[in-house]
Amino acid sequence: MKSLACDILILGGGPVGLACAAWTLQKHPEARLTLLDRNPGNDQDLGSADTRGIALSHGSKLLLDTIGAWPNESAPIHQVHVSQAGRFGRALMTREELKQDALGHIVRYRDIHLALRNALRTLQKNSQNFSWQHIDAAEVLPTIEAKCIVHAEGGLFKTQDWVESGRDYGQAALVGLVEVETATPHMAWERFTSEGPLAVLPSHYGNNILNLVWCGSPESTKKRLALKDAEFLSALESEFGTRIGRFLKIQDRRFYDLGLNYRKQIHQGNTVWIGNAAQTLHPVAGQGLNLGLRDAYLLSEKLSGVFARSAQGASAQAIEHALSEYAQSRQVDRKATIGLTDMMARVFTSNLIPVVLARGLALSALQWLPPVKTALARQMMFGRR
Repeated sequence: MKSLACDILILGGGPVGLACAAWTLQKHPEARLTLLDRNPGNDQDLGSADTRGIALSHGSKLLLDTIGAWPNESAPIHQVHVSQAGRFGRALMTREELKQDALGHIVRYRDIHLALRNALRTLQKNSQNFSWQHIDAAEVLPTIEAKCIVHAEGGLFKTQDWVESGRDYGQAALVGLVEVETATPHMAWERFTSEGPLAVLPSHYGNNILNLVWCGSPESTKKRLALKDAEFLSALESEFGTRIGRFLKIQDRRFYDLGLNYRKQIHQGNTVWIGNAAQTLHPVAGQGLNLGLRDAYLLSEKLSGVFARSAQGASAQAIEHALSEYAQSRQVDRKATIGLTDMMARVFTSNLIPVVLARGLALSALQWLPPVKTALARQMMFGRR
């Protein structure tokens, strides 16, 4: 590959990197932007790729709608029921309380990935200075000179090549699709067990085929992964209960390690980290991709602004100042979201009696104190600026 110069270099063609490129080009079509994407140029392989359900907040939907990147198939969440197995305390959140169309949505990872690729292709038609390279960054970085470098490579916990600050929860998630007897349409269930959260979430396959996320110790999760279907369904029903009837079928079981990684500083000089390259969260509150999309959107505002001001491009000082402002603007939202997720992942797996009683009281208080419940729901839906 010949030597290439650009203003903005985005490393990573996952949802966060694609979204950052798309929002930047939407705001500044003339941007000299290069995206390095290790995925192939066509969508053939991605169409049959990762089918796990991903939770997206209603705030993320509103953001993605601005670039026409909302998938055709999604499952809205109208109610969320939270409880703890074998203990008192429950809370119910509804869209009516928040005066929103939905509390959140469940989409397949591959669908959000493909929708963002298509949105970027549309914007590419009017962006003559945009270069989309389908090649691994490690192979071409020495040949690219960029004024600003955005790391959006992401990755999953224990597969990332950086560990700065964080926590290994000693947990893993088993995800899959489960068919149930009598599910309430558009209802999400979050049940905290002695080993970790157990979530049963809507899917676009129909009211009775739901996304399952069952967290537990790596040892327990591997055993569940190896169980025969009938044994697995019996164990699941024993842990979850019969509030949605019998569990009839399980398919597409997968295993993921869980933990927290986060960078204390998300910008250095002309370099910035966003999405899972900046923080990897436990899925307990479904906040990982939502936080990453907010990173991408707000960074695109800063980058498009600083590079659109001058035909000659931005100075190194202006770029560093813009990235410093961006990092400053993300502090509150990052701290609140990382802190909330970390607290839930730890507190709701403790079996100490005082902690068990305290979280039961907390869930009961959440149900009977609408302002507190509304504030929590809005943080999860829209983040904090």
